[in-house]
Amino acid sequence: MGGGLLVAGTTSDAGKSVVTAGICRWLVRQGVKVAPFKAQNMSLNSFVTREGAEIGRAQAMQAQACRVEPTVLMNPVLLKPGGEQSSQVVLMGKPVGELSARGYHGGRQQQLLGTVLECLAELRGTYDAVICEGAGSPAEINLRRTDIVNMGIARNAGLPVLVVGDIDRGGVFASFFGTVALLSPEDQALVAGFLVNKFRGDVSLLEPGLDMLLGLTGRPTYGVLPFRHGLGIDEEDGLRVSMRGAVRESVVAPPVGEDVLRVAVCAVPLMSNFTDVDALAAEPGVVVRFVDRPEELADADLVVVPGTRGTVKALAWLRERGLADALVRRAAEGRPVLGVCGGFQILGEHIEDDVESRAGQVDGLGLLPVRVRFAREKTLTRPVGTALGEPVEGYEIHHGVAEVNGGEAFLDGCRVGAVWGTHWHGSLESDGFRRAFLREVAAAAGRRFVPAADTSFAGLREEQLDLLGDLIEQHADTDALWRLIESGAPQGLPFIPPGAPA
Repeated sequence: MGGGLLVAGTTSDAGKSVVTAGICRWLVRQGVKVAPFKAQNMSLNSFVTREGAEIGRAQAMQAQACRVEPTVLMNPVLLKPGGEQSSQVVLMGKPVGELSARGYHGGRQQQLLGTVLECLAELRGTYDAVICEGAGSPAEINLRRTDIVNMGIARNAGLPVLVVGDIDRGGVFASFFGTVALLSPEDQALVAGFLVNKFRGDVSLLEPGLDMLLGLTGRPTYGVLPFRHGLGIDEEDGLRVSMRGAVRESVVAPPVGEDVLRVAVCAVPLMSNFTDVDALAAEPGVVVRFVDRPEELADADLVVVPGTRGTVKALAWLRERGLADALVRRAAEGRPVLGVCGGFQILGEHIEDDVESRAGQVDGLGLLPVRVRFAREKTLTRPVGTALGEPVEGYEIHHGVAEVNGGEAFLDGCRVGAVWGTHWHGSLESDGFRRAFLREVAAAAGRRFVPAADTSFAGLREEQLDLLGDLIEQHADTDALWRLIESGAPQGLPFIPPGAPA
């Protein structure tokens, strides 16, 4: 059985995903055969594996950090929110139904523990090490009874636990102590120590606090990772920026041509796979922003209507905010618009949805000659092809089946004038295709923008993953980390009262 480690966090967005990826990249550079694992993920950013299974996009990124092909074993349970109260449950890569939070945590979740443990055991039987990622916080005492992703998986699989805290938010010492103190004695016995994330400043000023934390908990801090700009790595959910901020921390580079190209992404409800625009943001001279007001489209050279888990809901939102009218005006003026997946469906003439929203017959924006009917079976594929004279590949995740009745062929969708639509996610990561598409956009927008000839999105992603590996190698106690992975949590770790409520 291979070694293992669970990377937990004091909060959501403490940095579990990137720390897991960093540990994976550090290990693989040491010659260790390693795989990522997350028992249960809640995210609208997902990916399709070669076997046609849907998993969290973060686990696909972590697999890349491991230099292995992502598989459904790495994320057996995926929850895709469809609103405030319910989520689609994706089990072993396939949707199995919609459940409310109460219905899921009330019994269904615990039923999945056997499947989750079988997947983890298979990975540990194949790899030298499996680095697992937790979800939220392990100290969510109201959910502990049915937990299968934090201490539930750690206890059943005998995994040591490393707790990550985001010091940039403040209160990291209280968060570390409180996380341990709210766990049962049996759970506490597996919490080996802490990792500080996103530290700014002089580490020597932090060291007295780390020494006191060791004295209070009997657990060491395994590293202090400095804050780093430019880590545009796929996350589970949420935007890394405010809705009106630039996408992530885009490469700050001057344009190759005389003009920049401005891209506005409509921040529709239940936005999914917004990572599609990462490749645009990686281009020198391309500025990508998320917007939610019609006036913010005025100076955009390209407007993207992204994927969404709620096509009809997103369409209504666009209409309520006046963005739909702005998109129709853009199309009439010959100004570029791109719809991806749910965004593509919105740009069509007609939607028949008795599956996702159960709204029945709904008129689309009518910008593309497309009629969409929602099927109960989800399309999960990895298409490849040629478009704009360049090879391109992507992945599809949708219930809507599009009937294209005209226009110029564009991937699986179509183009009419300066309006493009496709179900393909990830197509813009194909460098030649992205450059050709941007040249088309620049011409339609009247911009003297020239795509860089040497931008490699895959190369940039590798650089980012190597940077994560460097952070672990240079700022964590890697010898101690390896002992944890290989041998488990140290014996005799002290109990910190009061422990979990009875």
